[in-house]
Amino acid sequence: MSNGGPRSKGHDEQALAQAQLSQAGSTDELDCTTPNVARMYDYCLGGKENYAQDREAARLVLGAAPDLPLAALENREFLKRALHFLVTEAHLSQFIDIGPGLPTQGNVHQIVRQYDPAAHVVYADNDPVVLAHGRSLLQQLPGVSIIQGDIRRPEAVMADPELRALIDCSRPVGLCLSLILHFMTDAEDPYRSVARLRDVLCPGSYLVLTHVTGDERDIGTISQVTTVYHDATAPLVPRPRDAVTKLFDGFELVEPGVVFTSQWRPTAEYYAAGGTRWAYAGVGRKP
Repeated sequence: MSNGGPRSKGHDEQALAQAQLSQAGSTDELDCTTPNVARMYDYCLGGKENYAQDREAARLVLGAAPDLPLAALENREFLKRALHFLVTEAHLSQFIDIGPGLPTQGNVHQIVRQYDPAAHVVYADNDPVVLAHGRSLLQQLPGVSIIQGDIRRPEAVMADPELRALIDCSRPVGLCLSLILHFMTDAEDPYRSVARLRDVLCPGSYLVLTHVTGDERDIGTISQVTTVYHDATAPLVPRPRDAVTKLFDGFELVEPGVVFTSQWRPTAEYYAAGGTRWAYAGVGRKP
């Protein structure tokens, strides 16, 4: 009896999730056997859209780095400040968010529409669960959409007819790549992906980017964390500040440049001190 309970719960979770995919019109089969990076992140934020394997992997990560949930919140707060800048100072009204992950409070469309209710937002993700939840939430929301897209195939993302119906690339766009590029290996060449996206955008467009780093972490902690992600749906590749700054090639960095997420235009003393220092953040403008 004691062994049957967990297996039954896991089976029930998978069956429920597959039903949700079907209701959202997805034909993808859900993989609950491999820890999923989006669902692990959801668990760290206190969400409920995660399964046993995701929770087990996330707990291993938290055992090595217990401040990661705070780092996730810092990233969300940075995104709020960056988007406020793009709407109120740069006067952008259309946004693309690639790799948004599972829906949480403070999605891009929720933030920017506080300042511009008519702003257009397109999300792109390759995770079937993210797509199912996103489509369910956004289907009745004019001017906002989610498409299937992979950061490793940027040309296909930008050419998607659904994206093109909402985003006019002849006008400035805000491109958000939040905590996504560290899931690309060097062999997958994140620099190429960013460059291809940049080339499609017109002058006056902006890049908002955050990226995990190991600059101020001991090698043992980084090794423990990356080992867990090695067995998940995507590896984790922390990069140093100079490598993150290189991702902004072809953009002019907005002050204060590439800094820890909490140091980008901080609004409180805690943020000015640097916070957890788990990720770098920056905003760049295409001249």
